[in-house]
Amino acid sequence: MSLLTIGVVARGRADEAVQLNEPFKGITRDGTPVRGLFPLRSTGVSTAPVRMAAAAFLASLTPEQKTGTAFPADSEEWRDWQNIHRYVRKGINFKSMTASQRVRAMELLRASLSARGLQKSQNVMRLNQTIAEMTQKFDEYGDGLYHLTVMGEPSENAPWGWQLDGHHLAINYFVLRDQVVMTPAFMGSEPVIAEDGVHKGTSVMQDEQNKGLALMTSLRPDQRTQATLVAGPKAGNNALTQAFRDNITLDFAGIKASALDDKQRTLLLDVVAEYVNNMAPGHAKVRMDEVREHLSETYFGWIGEVGPETVFYYRIHSPVILIEFDHQLPVALPGPRVPNRRHVHSVVRTPNGNDYGKDLLRQHYEATRANPAHGHQ
Repeated sequence: MSLLTIGVVARGRADEAVQLNEPFKGITRDGTPVRGLFPLRSTGVSTAPVRMAAAAFLASLTPEQKTGTAFPADSEEWRDWQNIHRYVRKGINFKSMTASQRVRAMELLRASLSARGLQKSQNVMRLNQTIAEMTQKFDEYGDGLYHLTVMGEPSENAPWGWQLDGHHLAINYFVLRDQVVMTPAFMGSEPVIAEDGVHKGTSVMQDEQNKGLALMTSLRPDQRTQATLVAGPKAGNNALTQAFRDNITLDFAGIKASALDDKQRTLLLDVVAEYVNNMAPGHAKVRMDEVREHLSETYFGWIGEVGPETVFYYRIHSPVILIEFDHQLPVALPGPRVPNRRHVHSVVRTPNGNDYGKDLLRQHYEATRANPAHGHQ
C-alpha cells in the first residue's frame, strides 16, 4: 500500500484507499482503454501564462508551505480529491494564505480558466460561504476552504500541473508543453442560488441545467424514449464518476448523436461547450475540436421527468469526453429526502485513460525513457 493510501486509511476512508490503490486505467467501456485517441502533438496554444503564474505562486510560498503543496508530476496525489466538505486535504487553502499569496493563487486560476470559468469557480466558493452562513458551520464551510497543490515544476517541456480541491469544486489541470487536460473537473453547489447573506444573488449551474433540459425538450417522443436511461421520476443521486471513481466501466447509453437532427446536434454541442468553455478560450477550442471529431460516437442519456421545474440527471458520453449533471438529494439544507434543484453536482471526465493527462504522461515517458536528461523511472 502506498504512503498516499496509508494516509487516506488513517483519515478513516478505507473504501477510498482501496480505489486509490488500484492502478489507474480510467473510465472505459470494458476495462481496457482505447489507445491512440490523445496523441502527443502541438496545439499551437501557448501555456506560458499558466506556467508563469504557477511559478509565481510557488515562489510566494514559504519552504514549510511548499513542502505540503508541491508534489511530483506523476504523483498519485492527483487522484486524492473529494467533493465532501469534511475531507482532509493536502496543499494550502485560501484561508491560510497571506493576501499576496491569494493574489498569486487567483492569478493562476485566471491564467488557466476562461473569464466565465473563473467566475463559476469563484461563485461555487462564494456559495460555500452562503451555506456556512445558513448552517452556522463556519469550521466546515467557507469561501476560503479551497486547497491548491502543484504537481511537478512548472516547465516549458516537462509535464506538470495544478489541482484545486474543496467542497463542490475540484479542478485538475495537467500541462505538457502546449497540451492541456482539465479533467476530472467537478462543480456543484448547495444551494445553487444565494437568496440572502453576503453573496446574495450569486448563482451557479443554471446554464448547465437549462441547456441540458432544452436538449431533452427538443427530442421527439421516440427520441426521448431512446435517451431515457431509467423511466419515471428521479428517485435518488445518479452521478457515477465523482471522486474515487477513476476506473469505472461504463458503456455508452441513451440516444446516439447520429440519430439527432442538425438543430439537436447543435444543442448537444452547446451543452458540451458550457463545460469545456470553463478552460481558457484557446485550449477550449482544441478540446471542442476533439469532441466534434467523435460526435458520431457521442451519446446523450437522461433520468427523470421533463418539465420546467422537474429534477433530472443527464449524461453525455463519447470516447473522448464524459459529462454528468445531477440534481441531488439534500445534505446541508432541510427538506424532503428527494432530489431537488437546490443541490446540483456535475463532473467532466476524459475517458480512455487521459484523466489527469495520464495518457499523455504515459506517452511522454515512453518517448523519453532512453533520455537520461529526463530522469524518468
